[in-house]
Amino acid sequence: MPGTNLTRAEAEARAAIVAVDTYTVDLDLTSSDTTFRSTSTVRFTATPGESTFIDLIAPSVERIVLNGVELDPATHFADSRISLPGLAADNELVVDATCAYMNTGEGLHRFVDPEDGEVYLYSQFEVADTRRVYAVFEQPDLKASFSFTVTAPEHWHVLSNSPSAKEAAQGTITVAGTEHAKARWSFSPTTRIPCYVTAIVAGPYHEVEGTVESRKGTLSANVYCRKTLAQHLDADVILDDTQRGFTFYEEKFETDYPFEKYDQIFVPEFNAGAMENAGCVTFLEDYVFRSKTAQARVERRTVTVLHELAHMWFGDLVTMRWWNDLWLNESFAEFASTLATAEVTRYKNSWVTFNALEKSWAYRQDQLPSTHPIMADIKDLEDVEVNFDGITYAKGASVLRQLVAWVGQDEFFAGVAEYMRKHHHSNATLNDLLVELEKASGRDLSGWSDVWLQKAGVTTLRPVIETDDAGVMTSFAVAQEVPAEWPTQRPHRLRIGGYDLAVDDEGDDVLAQTWSVEVDVDGELTEIPALVGKARPALVLVNDGDLAYAKVRLDEASLATAVEHVSKFTDPLARSMVLAAAWDMTRDAEMPARQYVDLVLKNIGEETESTTVLVMLRQLQTTIALYVHPTRTEEVQQAAAREIWRLMVAAAPGSDSQLQLVKAFASLASVDSMFDTVQALIDGKIQIDGLAIDADLTWDLLISLAAGGRAGDVAIEVQLTKDATASGQRRAAHARASVATEAAKRAAFDALINAEKDLPNALQYETIAGFNHAHDLGLLVPYVDEYFDALRRIYGTKTNEIAANLIEGLYPTLLAGRVPDLQDKAFAWLEANADAHDALKRLVREGSDGVRRALKAQAADLAFEG
Repeated sequence: MPGTNLTRAEAEARAAIVAVDTYTVDLDLTSSDTTFRSTSTVRFTATPGESTFIDLIAPSVERIVLNGVELDPATHFADSRISLPGLAADNELVVDATCAYMNTGEGLHRFVDPEDGEVYLYSQFEVADTRRVYAVFEQPDLKASFSFTVTAPEHWHVLSNSPSAKEAAQGTITVAGTEHAKARWSFSPTTRIPCYVTAIVAGPYHEVEGTVESRKGTLSANVYCRKTLAQHLDADVILDDTQRGFTFYEEKFETDYPFEKYDQIFVPEFNAGAMENAGCVTFLEDYVFRSKTAQARVERRTVTVLHELAHMWFGDLVTMRWWNDLWLNESFAEFASTLATAEVTRYKNSWVTFNALEKSWAYRQDQLPSTHPIMADIKDLEDVEVNFDGITYAKGASVLRQLVAWVGQDEFFAGVAEYMRKHHHSNATLNDLLVELEKASGRDLSGWSDVWLQKAGVTTLRPVIETDDAGVMTSFAVAQEVPAEWPTQRPHRLRIGGYDLAVDDEGDDVLAQTWSVEVDVDGELTEIPALVGKARPALVLVNDGDLAYAKVRLDEASLATAVEHVSKFTDPLARSMVLAAAWDMTRDAEMPARQYVDLVLKNIGEETESTTVLVMLRQLQTTIALYVHPTRTEEVQQAAAREIWRLMVAAAPGSDSQLQLVKAFASLASVDSMFDTVQALIDGKIQIDGLAIDADLTWDLLISLAAGGRAGDVAIEVQLTKDATASGQRRAAHARASVATEAAKRAAFDALINAEKDLPNALQYETIAGFNHAHDLGLLVPYVDEYFDALRRIYGTKTNEIAANLIEGLYPTLLAGRVPDLQDKAFAWLEANADAHDALKRLVREGSDGVRRALKAQAADLAFEG
């Protein structure tokens, strides 16, 4: 049996037989707390006499009627499929089923608000979970028009892709102890869209009515969140970002917004940042900020709002045929949203954020043994699930930015606009887009596509400099190093910048650009004659401006300058580039971990970009936990925590850096004197000007105490009574799993792996984080063998999302250098499980590679005499 998988070959065969006209879907959300009634009527054409199947995952199917003939569900429904024999030219299928609510963030997710007992539902269908809600041909190239009707409690809002009419329905239902009348919502038919962007959102959501101006007129654009978050919803800011995006995209794409409305709903327990449901976008509700948050998060929300809006055209209006072009959907939206953020919002340095956050993700993913070409070979649905990665999003967007620089931005968008005109409401491929870009730019893109999209791996660009005794450069070249597994030499159009220390008009020391040259780099070694004869600057930056996709190295003199003076850059993008190069050198064991720690601590106090601070602090903690040699970890962590505290105290009151630094201190705290400080912050005995100890910061501090053995269940329950919210429950789960006892770690591991009932996805995520939060790593050692023993069971019995989170999150990477045979255990598992699905083996190989990298970096750090 196929289980829940679907192969590309099966999808292609089905698309050759079937074309879908309409779906009429009737959902009754009032039948029970665990299931709902789903009736699907599907009208489609087919090759007469052929047979196929339609997809459905449901506890039971009550009735199947194909062209007026009853089919026995016991015979025709099995696994995730309903067989459809003897098709006619024109067909009508009716499927009446009982479907199940989910608590994994897949299908139709059901959440009960702990504050008021109200129920909130939302759908999440990408990649292949539409079939958990109604019978559907679950593949992106079988687009159709969808008409939904929904029965639900009368006091709810019910949303879908189209506007709706509401009328009374028979009966009542009790929700949160109150009896409510039922109502029925009937939604107008959609245009032709793929099933994975259909949506159902239902519950007593708080509504803020809004509008946006489109080229075709004024459109409804409401914003929603749970009632208990209403006071924190800054809908005016969200709608302002949305309007800017509408204006930008309609101009760039030369195509009107393709749907009738644009709702944005912030939903609980969401697995991703957002989902581009046509006209009904769902967002992670953490983007409704109930406490003070880093500006990096606020900026990221703006980028996410614009990312999903870009999908309304690129993905929803024009859709990929199969998931091998998923990268094009996501990369285009990521590129377009970053460009829009930089050009039309207040975040003018959004490309700095892109370099610090997205590009570092791409480089990290591209160096794993599981790296793949941007245009991946997607054989089945399980392949898709693990390809929502840094290649699909960030590398693809980086490469698109490079393409735009090569063909010209105006020409690029002219090609995109023609692509929209030719393929609207239908499916297209990468080649369809490249054809239009070639016409618009006059460039042949076949070679570009081959080396950038169909070959994996990232190259490394290294300056090779020779100078005379006077410091004049007598030779300058750029070496391009390629990984042995993917030995592709690529052409790069980039800039090389020279930077020297100087004094600005205010008398401050700065690191300013003194020269810049634009060059083409191709092959193993490219000589740059234009730089011969120039004085060697304090710092040389290859790929100045960050147009190329390549890892960059700093030569020895430039690295020394960076460690001491990187905060003196006048250009935040150049600063981010140098920090990224140093981080990558650390990960590759070319820069000792303790030297990277020094670089961060010497410069982070003066960093002005919130995302750069956020990323540096994450990388600092990763470096200490994984890349510093275990014999030095305790010493380095304590010194770093003390310096972070000093920098926090010196930070401007109420500043973004102050908040980020105090959170970092709490996470790094590891000795009693530091935990005394953390406790004093909670108790109010230490007060920092401008620093409010709000709900989320209190949880950060309490988690620090739990991991340090200074707080347990009693303190956690006391705080939970003060913050009895959904967020409070999640943070309490994190805190409980962080408690520094064998019993607490056992309880967390069993709740994740061995419990009869799975944790909801949001609680699972927090419990994994808490389990891994340990200063005494000996607490985690007993679970290594259990982890490997459970892998097949996890992958085989849990949904894709839940399984991937567990397998990635619990991989014992933190024990690198502490469990001598850790790699042997991984290799032994891979050898013994050669028959496992490639997606599962990929996750294990990625975890093992993280350990390999850590061991190499630890060895380099041990040899460091600094």
